[in-house]
Amino acid sequence: MPEQIQLSISGMSCASCVGRIEKALAKVSGVQQASVNLATETATVIGEALLPQLLIVAVEQAGYHANVPAETPTAEITTTAFYQQEYWPAVASIALTLPLVLPMFGLLFGKDWMLPSLWQWLLATPVQFYFGARFYKAGWTALKAGSGTMDLLVAIGTSAAYGLSLYLWWSFDAHQGQHGAPHLYFESSSAVLSLVLLGKYLEQKAKRRTTDALRALENLKPAVATLFQDGLWLEVKAETVQQGDLVLVKPGERIAVDALVEQGQSHVDEALISGESVPVSKSPGDKVTGGSVNLDGVLQLRATAVGAESTLSRIIQLVEQAQGAKAPVQALVDKISAIFVPVVLVIALVTLLGWGWITSDWVTGILNAVAVLVIACPCALGLATPAAIMAGTGSAARSGILIKDAKALEQAKTVNLVVFDKTGTLTQGKPELQQFSTFVDEPNLLLWAASLQQHSEHPLAKALLRYATEHQVTAIDTEQFQVVAGKGVLGKVEGHQLVLGSSHWMQQLGLELPLDQIEISAASVSWLAEQLCESYQLLALFCFTDQLKADALHAVSLLKQQGITVAMLTGDSKASAALIAQQLELSDWKAEVVPAEKAAAIGLWQQQGYTVAMVGDGINDAPALAQADLGVAMASGTEVAVSASAMTLMRSKPVLVSAALQIARLSYRKIQQNLFWAFIFNIVGIPLAALGYLNPVIAGAAMASSSLLVISNALLLQRWKAKE
Repeated sequence: MPEQIQLSISGMSCASCVGRIEKALAKVSGVQQASVNLATETATVIGEALLPQLLIVAVEQAGYHANVPAETPTAEITTTAFYQQEYWPAVASIALTLPLVLPMFGLLFGKDWMLPSLWQWLLATPVQFYFGARFYKAGWTALKAGSGTMDLLVAIGTSAAYGLSLYLWWSFDAHQGQHGAPHLYFESSSAVLSLVLLGKYLEQKAKRRTTDALRALENLKPAVATLFQDGLWLEVKAETVQQGDLVLVKPGERIAVDALVEQGQSHVDEALISGESVPVSKSPGDKVTGGSVNLDGVLQLRATAVGAESTLSRIIQLVEQAQGAKAPVQALVDKISAIFVPVVLVIALVTLLGWGWITSDWVTGILNAVAVLVIACPCALGLATPAAIMAGTGSAARSGILIKDAKALEQAKTVNLVVFDKTGTLTQGKPELQQFSTFVDEPNLLLWAASLQQHSEHPLAKALLRYATEHQVTAIDTEQFQVVAGKGVLGKVEGHQLVLGSSHWMQQLGLELPLDQIEISAASVSWLAEQLCESYQLLALFCFTDQLKADALHAVSLLKQQGITVAMLTGDSKASAALIAQQLELSDWKAEVVPAEKAAAIGLWQQQGYTVAMVGDGINDAPALAQADLGVAMASGTEVAVSASAMTLMRSKPVLVSAALQIARLSYRKIQQNLFWAFIFNIVGIPLAALGYLNPVIAGAAMASSSLLVISNALLLQRWKAKE
């Protein structure tokens, strides 16, 4: 079975770096897939028999540094380290550059305020070779690896401006000196480097904001828990709690593990996990989720899931998976990035030679070539997609919407039909037994039915068991128990071979049903029958009713307002489905559909030209979720959806379907906008620089701002909130 390893990568600067590392990792034995995320500076490797050390060596041979991250999330960079790495180099470089740049404003007033050549050289040299050393190191590494990066373009461009200044200064003879000092370009090289360093600092600062949601989830994990051991309540590390342990949670404390309430009553704040803003009341028997906050009561909990199996850990894993994924449109960016730097170098050379030969002005040719090298930064291309994905999936997670991968963003934008499962999705999923009628004189019919249903997870089974408990009937052992998918259950109770299930199944067994005995219109109906030799005898009738969820009609209305058709699939009776469809104003619905037939029904809609999103409970609807263009699983309680779905709603609210499609479409639109701006900067900027309309300083500022623009545009998604 394939395994997954994540690496922290340092030294990347642009989309070209991403491509180089992915190619290097793909060559390692056992690697099936390698994906590098420039925004999070991580690599995700999938394969068999993977050795982390071999992966690290491959990355280092490509010219970068890698390591296996510790327990602390890779997105979490300490403030101290962050400022040391990015802040002070930018500040110091700008401080040395300002005396070179500010005197240039005197030229606007006909004043020559430029510093003496020696002072210009003294200020520019540390900027070029100390603070700019990172570009030389990275550029040299790229050259040795036979490829090009943004660092190489910056190093060549600024070196050209710096070298030109040295040449003009040293070649200035005594005769020329009588007419004033030479015009040097130290300010251009220094300003470009300072702007790039400042841009990298601001870029890192902005990138950290795209991971706010993930860090917020990580911070929900409490460090300690109060555990009952040896008759005492002891404070221990939360990570040491095991399944089955008894945990005490006081008011104001964060719950350490997924658990069941054994004793106590309280309200619990689950906002950062499920997006539910209203505190939820908890009492014995209720589930609680690790990471939520106990508000006003003392709770004793029995741990049910810990560590990687907890709901919070699985949510974090899903968010990390989504934020590290690549959208299909990224394939085009990867192809362009692979040839981008060599093409830019050729354009810069043509610019230099063209100006030199045509105008004989080699100085201008060098400056224009420098401007081409500086403005042509593929960094924005590399950040355009991951920044939007991270911001969008993070905002969705805060509202209780988990997006599994980036493909879902592209699929969601074309959805024009949403198909809902009925029970537990549009309805409460907690039906109540309203009618129990018998057809034979047998006092144990309720006992037999309850015994058959005690091993079933179906909502109707749970309703029957609740009814039996209320009437003080306790289920007994059932032999030869079997679930017949989409039909019901069968088994032997007290020597009687029984079947319990739908009207359709009973008719298939040859029974004539007394439908006139059904007293409740639009009820979900189950029948109990006994097998007698080759025939069946009808024993009892059970009628159930289930109420619509409070927001179901509003959810359908919101989808229709977006121009989306809404339909319903259910295995329930036609009468029950018809009533729900009428209440929700649905014209397209199918009833008495078994799970295997639901996928076929989705396929028929797809053949009619619809792009279908299927909304189900993530278990019985797995085939339909997988068949749909977009699977949306509605989690029950604290359960995370099955792998068949591309999206999971952490709250059982149909209205979140509209919100999920909206944030997915907005995120994909941001990807498109970012790619447009990233491309337009180069498509417009490179020709302008080559034709002499951009000097190197302006080119440097434009290059730095291009990365900031795509990240800032992506961060607008953080303002999004689900409308309910």
